[in-house]
Amino acid sequence: MLATMAASIPAGIVFARMGRKAGFVMGAVAALAGSLVFALGVWTGDFLVYCLGAIPAGIGFGISQHYRFAASEVAAPAYRPRAIALVMAGGIVSAALGPELVKHSQALLVPYLFLGTYLALALLPPVCLVLLAIVDLPPAPPRPKASTPVIEIMRRPAFVTAAVAGMVAFGTMNFVMTATPLEMMLCGFTVGASATVIQAHAVAMFAPGFVTGRLIGRYGARRVIAAGAALTAACVAVALAGRSFGHFAGALVLLGIGWNFMFVGATSLLATSHAPEEAVRAQATNDVLVFGTVAATAFASGAVHAGAGWAVLNLVLLPSVAIALGVMAWQGARRGAAAAG
Repeated sequence: MLATMAASIPAGIVFARMGRKAGFVMGAVAALAGSLVFALGVWTGDFLVYCLGAIPAGIGFGISQHYRFAASEVAAPAYRPRAIALVMAGGIVSAALGPELVKHSQALLVPYLFLGTYLALALLPPVCLVLLAIVDLPPAPPRPKASTPVIEIMRRPAFVTAAVAGMVAFGTMNFVMTATPLEMMLCGFTVGASATVIQAHAVAMFAPGFVTGRLIGRYGARRVIAAGAALTAACVAVALAGRSFGHFAGALVLLGIGWNFMFVGATSLLATSHAPEEAVRAQATNDVLVFGTVAATAFASGAVHAGAGWAVLNLVLLPSVAIALGVMAWQGARRGAAAAG
């Protein structure tokens, strides 16, 4: 996640100067390198090498997040929310196949546990490179003579609302998801049971993408974000109600749907906060903030879970959700005042 955050700015430079296709090729190559370094670490039993694989893997993941922005750029303005949502819905394939790949490949090359998994993952970026070779993406936009300062873009209410909603969406999701397998192990569940819960969570994250765009088109991004915040709060209620398999699965399904509504809504709202020539800088800045939050919650989740327990870890989500709703109310009040004026 630190590498994902750090990759946002240089990736934005590549997108701005060389175009989307060059940036996505760079991301696929980084993902391939990450899988191979992970495999090398497992094969040699070197934990440091294994950890180093997270750097190119994180870069590849961060760059892949820009596919949603590319979708909005090639779609007509009225269709952009649906285009973003459908790209996010593509993740349902990995949500369904990812855990199955782990289950069937982890012991493929014994005694090197998970070596087969990382070698199988290394087969996916070349598929991406083939698709990029045949797809038609717009070239890099012309560079304006005078650039709007990034700080000015960040001060716009629409940007603030989109960034905060995206940070809360990804931060709360990662905070609970990271700790859930650990809590399930403490409750006596197997790795297979945890994988099933994470699989259900991942499907819930991406499956709504087939309808989220239509919901945004009909009700607006802010209402969809608010619905996502409510679902995230409902996740807390279910998680605190018990520690059965059904409670874990139900909580993470609600969390996944809440993430989808909030994150797709935030991405749609972000597209309204900048001019076309400001897009790459606004998007890169947004992703630095979002994935910086993800990195922080990845570190904090284990500490809170170990130090304060499962209940406190879930309750921490509620102030974050309240902040997102408060920022949206603030922007709504500003828009209302501007309209009245």
